[in-house]
Amino acid sequence: MTDLTPDEKRRLHDLTEQIAELAEHHEGQWKVQTTDGMILVAMMSPTAPHGLNVVRLRRQIEAQAPEVIALSDTNMHDPVSGLTKIPDLMVIREADADDTAKVVNARDVLMTVEVVSPSNSLDDIRKKLKDYPKMGIPVYVVVDPRDKKQTVTVHSEPTDGPDGTKYRRSVPYAFGDTVTAGRWTLATSSLKSYPADW
Repeated sequence: MTDLTPDEKRRLHDLTEQIAELAEHHEGQWKVQTTDGMILVAMMSPTAPHGLNVVRLRRQIEAQAPEVIALSDTNMHDPVSGLTKIPDLMVIREADADDTAKVVNARDVLMTVEVVSPSNSLDDIRKKLKDYPKMGIPVYVVVDPRDKKQTVTVHSEPTDGPDGTKYRRSVPYAFGDTVTAGRWTLATSSLKSYPADW
């Protein structure tokens, strides 16, 4: 996205919003996101373990910081990079929530959490790992409930360097560990794994 002009970024964002509005009129739930100058459209089909993991993490995050809210499946746009994403969870101060805006400004987000989907793992593990630091997200938590994985990785310290803007710190945890993510401490013993045949 760094090769796009400001006008191209604006046009990409406008087109993304138009596609998202069209998707709202079709059956099922759709995620419309951008990466590398492309618009990605995917049908959402969250599973029970995925949804349980998101809810259990949201409760912990909000309980530790009453001034924040953790929003699920909400549009987030970065005016600097031009990128648009819909994280499983995004944490913002409630005072920064604009209930008249179509999207949340990514620069207001304190942390994002993605629970890896069994069918689309590379989106969370590679694409968003590359895009979130460019969007100014200070902490990115990846929960991977897949068989033989059961990991939680906390990415932080987004910094510019000769190789671009990237997270410079990544700390892996296993399910059952107590995870430190920014100012939050997350218990992972209640996280659900996906069945082995997924």
